[in-house]
Amino acid sequence: MVPVRVARPGAVPAGRPVTVPCVEFSEVIRRRRMVRNYDPDRPIPAEVRDRLLAAGLRAPSAGFSQGWGFLVLEDAHDRDRFWAVTADAGEPDAWLAGLRRAPLLVVCFSHKDAYLDRYAEADKGWTDRDEAHWPVPYWDIDTGFAALLMLLDAVDQQLGACFFGVPPDRIGALRGAFGVPDPFTPIGVVSVGYPAPDRRSPSLRRGHRPVDQVVHHGRWRAPSGG
Repeated sequence: MVPVRVARPGAVPAGRPVTVPCVEFSEVIRRRRMVRNYDPDRPIPAEVRDRLLAAGLRAPSAGFSQGWGFLVLEDAHDRDRFWAVTADAGEPDAWLAGLRRAPLLVVCFSHKDAYLDRYAEADKGWTDRDEAHWPVPYWDIDTGFAALLMLLDAVDQQLGACFFGVPPDRIGALRGAFGVPDPFTPIGVVSVGYPAPDRRSPSLRRGHRPVDQVVHHGRWRAPSGG
């Protein structure tokens, strides 16, 4: 493990970094969960934010297209504007109230045109930008990879994070509020902060599906009893 030097607000005098040990990767995976409540009085240091964003940019992308964009919202005014255009007016429920305390929001946008352009280049063999070439929207998948790496890096930096979506009927207002060009589509938002006590999702009671129900070796099998 390699220690990462980050500054924790209030923990040491200004300008003096502290060493935070990294977590073994297997432990990062095991500990990852969606955190929906944050300490509103602990901002994310710039170097911690930049490391998290850099982790996202290490995500794979088809043809190294890197067809994504990330809107980083830290200023309280910007964050308030985000919630104003994406959430209903009125008193938020407990779930939304916790998310609103996040000092950092990263809105993840996919850019389909970057992929269509990239695969029309000579080294890729397609001579047009026909979307029918694509069996699935890799621009959304790759941007999701980037979001997942941010979620994992948040765990490694002892932060909490959550991934949530933007309601379809609010996408236009989001673009307008922040000057996002139409070709960029928000696939979701990563909220980040220092964790505060929260209530785990009731959905977790479902538990993880057994491996033998979802992993098929050599040939697809019907679930036991199915």
